[in-house]
Amino acid sequence: MAYTALARKWRPRSFAEMTGQEHVLASLSNALASGRVHHAFLFAGTRGVGKTTVARILAKCLNCERGVSATPCLECGSCREIEAGRSIDLIEVDAASRTKVDDTRELLDNVQYAPTHSRYKIYLIDEVHMLSAHSFNALLKTLEEPPPHVKFLLATTDPQKLPVTVLSRCLQFNLKRLSVPLISARLAHILEAEQLPYDAAALQLLAQAADGSLRDALSLLDQLLAFGNGAAREAEARAMLGTVARDHVERIAAALAAGEAPALLAAAAELADFGPDYGQMLDQLAALFERVALQQFVPGYAGDELYSPALIGDLAARMNAEDVQLYYQTAIMGRRDLALAPDPHTGFRMTLIRMLAFRPEQGGQSRAAAPVPAVVPGTSAAPAAAAGRGANTTAGASGTATAITAAAATDWAAMLAAIELDGPTRMLANNCTLVGREPGLLRLTLDAHNAAARTRAREEKLAQALGRHFGEPLRIEISAGQVAAETPAQAGERATQEALAAARAALAVDPTVRALQERFGATVNPDSVRARRPA
Repeated sequence: MAYTALARKWRPRSFAEMTGQEHVLASLSNALASGRVHHAFLFAGTRGVGKTTVARILAKCLNCERGVSATPCLECGSCREIEAGRSIDLIEVDAASRTKVDDTRELLDNVQYAPTHSRYKIYLIDEVHMLSAHSFNALLKTLEEPPPHVKFLLATTDPQKLPVTVLSRCLQFNLKRLSVPLISARLAHILEAEQLPYDAAALQLLAQAADGSLRDALSLLDQLLAFGNGAAREAEARAMLGTVARDHVERIAAALAAGEAPALLAAAAELADFGPDYGQMLDQLAALFERVALQQFVPGYAGDELYSPALIGDLAARMNAEDVQLYYQTAIMGRRDLALAPDPHTGFRMTLIRMLAFRPEQGGQSRAAAPVPAVVPGTSAAPAAAAGRGANTTAGASGTATAITAAAATDWAAMLAAIELDGPTRMLANNCTLVGREPGLLRLTLDAHNAAARTRAREEKLAQALGRHFGEPLRIEISAGQVAAETPAQAGERATQEALAAARAALAVDPTVRALQERFGATVNPDSVRARRPA
C-alpha cells in the first residue's frame, strides 16, 4: 500500500480538528450558525498555516447534505466527495498556473449555471494574488454581483498584491503563524496516535525549524522518521537539521556564568571541529538566555523541552539578571553582524568575548549573581531584595503591593529593542512600564499623559509581537495611570537632555570658543547646540 505523507494523512477534516487560528474559526462558526454567510472569503497567511484546509472545511460546511452548519457530518456523499477531491461543485484553481485572462473568463463562464447536485457552487482559488490585472478585472464583476448559488473562497500568501477593489468585496481572514508549543503539541499527538517513539526535545527542534508552518513541521517529521528508522529522537533531529548538540550550548553558557574566558574560548574551539552554523548557534544561545531570564523573573515558569529545569534554575541562580540581558542582546547583535566578520568562526568567537568584555565590574571583580525578585501581580517581592535593587512599590487595586525593580524597567526597554514594531505601536510600548508577568499574560501601565497612544489595534499588534518574542500566545492588560518606574520614552528623553547639557557644558569650556568670545565678543546661542542621542 502506498505511503501517505503525514501532512495529507493528518489534514484536519473539521474545525474541531484544527490547530490554532481560533479567531478565524470562531468567526466562521458564528456566521454559519446565524446563516449570515458572505459570498466571498479571503484567507491570507504564510505557507502551511491552514488557508486551503480552512477553505475546504468551509466548503463541506456549506454543502453538507445534513444542512449548513459549523460541524459537517463527514459521512454524506458531498462531504466524502470534497475530502476525496472529486466534488463537481467544488472547483479548485491554482492561480499560479492560470494567470491569463482567458483562463479566468473560461472559469467564470459556468458561474451562471446552478450546481450539479450540491447546495452551492464553490470556487476555491489558491494563490489568487498571482492572477494578472486583466484576470482580476474579469473576476471583479462576478465578485460584485454573484449569483445566489455561488461562493468564492480565495487564498493567498501575499494579500498586498490584490487590488483594493477585490479586497473590498471579500471578508478577509488573516491566519497567524503557529507558535512553537502549538506545533510541538500537534506533532506529539500525531506520533502518539501513530504509536511511534519520540523525544520531546526532537519535536521542539522541528517546531522551531518549521517557522510557524505546521505543514513544514509535518514534512520535517516525515523526513526525521525516515532518517531515524521510525523514531523521532533528538540526536537524529539535530543531525538532520544541522543543529549543534545542546551540550555545546550548555558548556558555553556555563563558562559565561562563571566568567571564565579560557573555558569559553576552549568551548568555541571545540565547537569549530563540527563545522556548525554559527548563526544558528547564536540563536540557540539567545533562546537559552531568554529562558533563563524568564526563570529569574517568574520562578517556575513553564518552559520548553530543550533544557532541563535543573540547568535553567542553576544558570538563573549563578547569573546576574543584567548579565543575562547583556548576553541576549549581544547574541542577537552578533548574529546580525556575522556577515561582516572575516569569517563566521571569528565573528562567533568575538561575540563571546564581547559578552565578557562588556560585563560590568564592581571593585575590579565581576559582580556576583543576584537573584531577581519575581514580578507577579498581587504579590510583593522580598523586602531585602527590593531594597538592594532600589525597588519602587505601588499599591494595586486590591491593596496588595507589587514590587518593580529598576532592573525590570531596563528589561522592558531591552525587550522592546529586540522585537519588531511599527511606529505607532512602538510609541505605545515606549510609554508603558512592565508591572507584572504570569503565564499567558503581561500587565503594563501606560503613562496617563500619553493615553491617546492607546488603541485596540496597537494593543493587538503589541501582544502579537510579544507573543512571537516569548514563543507562546500572549495577552496583555494595559491600565493608564501614574507609572511607578521610568518608561523607555522617559529614559530616552532624559538621556537626550543629559547629553545636551553635557554638550553645552563642553562647549562653554572649549578653548576655541573661549578665544572667539575673548577676541571678537562672540556669544553662544544655547538653542543651537545639538547633541547626538545616546544609543
